Amino acid sequence: MKSHSVWLTSRVSRRMPTEYFVLANLREQGAIIGRLAGHPIAETVVDASGLQYHFVGVAPRDRSGRFDVEALLTGEWIVQPGLVYAVDGKATSVPSKPPRRGRSQHRV
Repeated sequence: MKSHSVWLTSRVSRRMPTEYFVLANLREQGAIIGRLAGHPIAETVVDASGLQYHFVGVAPRDRSGRFDVEALLTGEWIVQPGLVYAVDGKATSVPSKPPRRGRSQHRV
């Protein structure tokens, strides 16, 4: 099981804002397959650059109640209110770690 912790030590992840692992400005695509905390769970979401992500589960939390970003696999991202989506494997450019601040449309 390959995870972001390959490039992200636990010391760094505690200092790095969780928001770096959250996708924003998405549009839903496909069927609504469930609900979490009153919010619909879309089968697929699409970001501003056209990358598609499919629902893979609910984001785990660490002891402090923050999203446990170290549990995310490569290509997985958090979508509020706490869903995990994986980038579509057919994408030509698969983001696997957060870019430097201010360099991506995928981050808040």
